[in-house]
Amino acid sequence: MSVGEDETLQRLKAAVHYTVGQLCQKMEEEHRTKFSRQVVAAISETTFRQSDIFAKDLEAFARHAKRCTVSAEDVKLLARRSTALAVYIQNKSEELEQEQKDLKKKNSWKRKSRDTEENKE
Repeated sequence: MSVGEDETLQRLKAAVHYTVGQLCQKMEEEHRTKFSRQVVAAISETTFRQSDIFAKDLEAFARHAKRCTVSAEDVKLLARRSTALAVYIQNKSEELEQEQKDLKKKNSWKRKSRDTEENKE
């Protein structure tokens, strides 16, 4: 691993650790509990390692389908072992699809009204 790659990896780990720390602080406030520094570090390391596994699996799914880009379907396939996660991702996917449809309709309507105005002139 090169020096640049190692620095990037360390930055990513630090970002994950920071985010986990922030989430733990929120949980402490909401549930009146306390997380030790060791627990935050363990959750951070587990999260980072699991994210690495997820990334490699997603790459493999895309490569298997002879694609260079990871798709939403790959993410859904990844989440299949966790029912709660699969349901959450499915719902988010449907929300995003609906937003894209609404945006297309809005843009189409804008184009049509602009074309109509240009034809009047």
